[in-house]
Order: sequence, then structure tokens, then C-alpha cells
Amino acid sequence: MGYGFGGFGGGNMQSLMRQAQKMQEDMKRIREEIDNTEYRSTVGGGMVEIVCLGNRTVKSVHIKQEVVDPDDVEMLEDLIVSAFNDCMSKISADEKAKLPNLGM
Repeated sequence: MGYGFGGFGGGNMQSLMRQAQKMQEDMKRIREEIDNTEYRSTVGGGMVEIVCLGNRTVKSVHIKQEVVDPDDVEMLEDLIVSAFNDCMSKISADEKAKLPNLGM
């Protein structure tokens, strides 16, 4: 009958392939942007700050001297965990907003 592959004409298939390739390129570009974006979280009234990159690596940790109490290390540990988890949440939210087709 001459309809070509899967009912699509040759031109339609090429168009679909170009669209898919463009979408892949866009997703890669967005992924790279997210990976290189800095996500900052400050907790404890500014006592602990963590900066992470979108690729989920920790870039820096800043701890104010007054929060360092040898008798209460647990509080400092909790602040660090809280700041880190907040950074991870920000990265996930950014991925969901910018990469909805990946199901993240």
C-alpha cells in the first residue's frame, strides 16, 4: 500500500527522529545546568551552611565558631544533616521542575 514503516511516511519518521534527538539534547543541556548549579542551605539561624552542586556533591561546609560546643556535638551533627538534606531536597525539586519527563 506504500505507507512506509509502521504506517508513517518517510518524512514523518524523520521528523519524529529529529524531535527525539532535539529532546535528548535539551535534556542533556538541562541536566548539565542542574549539575553545575550551586544549591545553598543555611540552618540554625545561619550557624551552618552547606553548598552542594546539582550532581549531589558537597562543595563547601561553613560552621560558625559559636555553634562548636564540645559538650554538644550532637546538635552540630543534627544541623549538618539538616542542611545537607535541605540541599538534596532543593536539587530534587529543581530536577522535577526542569526534567518532568524523566520521572524524577
